[in-house]
Amino acid sequence: MVDEDKRATREHSATQQLAGALRTLRIVTTLSLVFGIMAMALALLAINVAFHAPGGSSGNATGNSTKMLAGFNVTGPLIQPNLSSQGNPVITQNQTFGSRLTDINAPLNASELAVINNAQNAYFEKAGEMLLNGSINNTVQASVKNVNPITVNGKLSVVYLGSITCIFCGENRWAMALALSRFGNFTYLFKGYSSLGDQDVPTLYWSPATYSDAGFTFGSFYNSRYINFIAMENTEPISQGFSLQPFATMQQEVNATDNKAYIDAFHYILELNNFQGTPYTIWGNYQVGGADAVVFGNSTPQTNKLPLTYMTHNQVLAQLAAPRDQFSYSEYAAADLYVAMICKSMNNNASVSACQLPAIQKIEQATGY
Repeated sequence: MVDEDKRATREHSATQQLAGALRTLRIVTTLSLVFGIMAMALALLAINVAFHAPGGSSGNATGNSTKMLAGFNVTGPLIQPNLSSQGNPVITQNQTFGSRLTDINAPLNASELAVINNAQNAYFEKAGEMLLNGSINNTVQASVKNVNPITVNGKLSVVYLGSITCIFCGENRWAMALALSRFGNFTYLFKGYSSLGDQDVPTLYWSPATYSDAGFTFGSFYNSRYINFIAMENTEPISQGFSLQPFATMQQEVNATDNKAYIDAFHYILELNNFQGTPYTIWGNYQVGGADAVVFGNSTPQTNKLPLTYMTHNQVLAQLAAPRDQFSYSEYAAADLYVAMICKSMNNNASVSACQLPAIQKIEQATGY
């Protein structure tokens, strides 16, 4: 009987000890969970403060970054590509669409470059009036969203995310180059094409493209006292059709530049969460979804037989140098929409002659920019 009492006492004591241990474990587990949640919340708060507050930074960027209601400000130099690392272009032929890629990556010569840099304001004015009175036969319109502007070193920015394989990027770069020329000039532009599988339309590249490999090219040879041009171009084998890397891959390559302007601009695109395809552009206070025009000839084509496919760079440049047809005036009209966005974003800066053109100011009023 005594032994049974002792055993019962030991079992009761063990039970009490186990119950106490379980209570202690529950308390420790609960406290650990609470502290873990608190730590996670503090970490998220720290990240948010670091990105949004003055003096914070994001990604692998260095320097100061401030995001405010008035604008998205980043600091750091813009990228200028290294010409010496590009090597000689490889000339290939394609019998399906237009027998190219003749002179791919070749820089425009002085007279060709002057067609873009020295385009007459009168051409922008006439094209703008044609757009306003409905006498442009091509589709020229922009799907625009108001956004906070990105500024670098005190200047508004134009941000471009495109792909060399993209046919709409290809036709749209002509209008973009014309628009950018109103606020600065290019020291280099390069001959390029959309992909062979996407009709290899003649276009301009901002910098020489590695068109046989997947990757990214960054930067341009653009100079302006008024705006920055942040150009990011996805490269894929041009011998195939349109292709675009996943955003996660693109972000890794952007981060690898260690350039704050590009890292923060790409992060802002992700933050806006409205990407629907290339070309993706931001012009000051305005984000444009896709190309702002469909210009492949003298009228918007109803089939996949695009006149621009069979044109050479010299033919395109000759038409832009002395516009006489719908194609050339449509390119200037498409440029006018971009010019109006920047002019409106800078309150029609009096020192920019294009911002004083009546057609540009009428476009601002008609579109609500």
